[in-house]
Parts: sequence; C-alpha cells; structure tokens
Amino acid sequence: IFYIFRLFRKTRAMHLLRGLILLAIIYFIVSILDFPTSSFVFSKLFSNIVIVLVLLFQPEIRHAIEEFGRGRLRLSMFRRSSTSEKKQITANISAVVSSCINMSEDKIGALIVFEGKTPLTEIVSTGSRIDAAVTAPVIQNIFFPKAPLHDGAIVIRGGRIDSAGCILPLTDKHVSMELGTRHRAAIGLTESSDALVVIVSEESGSVSVAQNGEIKRGLTSAELFEELSRFLLPSEKNDEGDAA
Repeated sequence: IFYIFRLFRKTRAMHLLRGLILLAIIYFIVSILDFPTSSFVFSKLFSNIVIVLVLLFQPEIRHAIEEFGRGRLRLSMFRRSSTSEKKQITANISAVVSSCINMSEDKIGALIVFEGKTPLTEIVSTGSRIDAAVTAPVIQNIFFPKAPLHDGAIVIRGGRIDSAGCILPLTDKHVSMELGTRHRAAIGLTESSDALVVIVSEESGSVSVAQNGEIKRGLTSAELFEELSRFLLPSEKNDEGDAA
C-alpha cells in the first residue's frame, strides 16, 4: 500500500483518488438521508468501480506495464540508486547542459522534457519514437533548424531520449510578453504534471527551466546543472524524509 502511494504521489492520479473519495463520502451521505434518486445514480457508479478505475487510470496503468516490460519497474523504496546509475545520470545531465549552452550560443530553440512520476504517455504519442542515448550531438542534431523534428519537444524518460517532435499543452494563465510559445508550452506541461522542462530561447538564447507551473530564466551552465541534479538525483536526506 505504501509503495502504491509513493507511485501515485504528486501525480494527477492523486487528484482523481481524492475526487473518488469525495464521491464516496457524498454517496454515504445521500444514503443516510434516504435520497432515492441520488442513491440510485451513485450505486450504479460504484457497482462498476473497477471499470471506472481502469478508465481513469489508463495512462498510469499503461506506464507501469511498459516499465515492467522493460525491466525497469523496481521497489525504489527498498533500493537506492547504484553508483553506476548515478554516474550515468550525471553523464546525461552534463550532456544536456553542454547541448543547451551550445544551442544558446547559436540561438537555436529547444524544448527538453524530463519525465517525473507523472506518466507522459499521451505527450510521447504526439511525437516520433527515438529511443536514443542522451548525448549532446544527438540533442543538437534533433533541434538543428533544418531537422524534421526540431519544431517540438524531446521527452527523456528512463535515462534515454524516448521521443522527439512532441507537442506540449500551452498554459492558459497570463505570462510575460517576453515569453514565446516554447515557454508557454513548458509552463503548460508542468502545470499538469511533475515533469521538468528545459527551454532554450530562439530569440535571445536564454536558458530557462520550468517546473510546477513556474519558470526560472537566464540560467548559467552551473545553475542548469544544479537544477537538473536536484530533479534527477534527489539527496539521501530527502529520500530518508520520504520514507519517514
């Protein structure tokens, strides 16, 4: 039960679960107050709760099955990242930072999405499957202005570039006029998921990071490395706090 809670925590699944719990409370109340019509409607809903749960949590279930099929599903609460895994993650971070700085100097626009605990299956389906190693040359080739997949986002999941040319949802909230479509898309995705998005501006070459619907602009290479490390390499202290 604790593992399932950790799997769903900070994802849209938690909001759906809260909604179901609220409906269950309302069902309990109308049953006590003997409202026949409302009780009938809620009884039909909860009599098919298994089907309802499958429909609501389809992306999460699909993501879990995909991870299991790739051999990546593991009980992280009982196992910390190995030294080799941390080295690989650090190498991936360095590759992303290097590519972003190079593209920034040449003013080449880029959108790089790092999947968190929220499955981005629907976002990935809008692009083309790549399944490539995270290296600076690959990233820069994808976002080269003449490349077929440059006008979109790449999604990094499981330590690899999963897809490219992906379409992200735009935010509906008011943002600065200085921010273009890439920045609005990055904010929009992070409003509905726990993903982290790196943006390289085509106009100014500025490097930004979006997370939790907020954006940090004008990052240096050191600051970008720190932001990605914080997201991909949570500290041992934070892990222990989660377990507690």
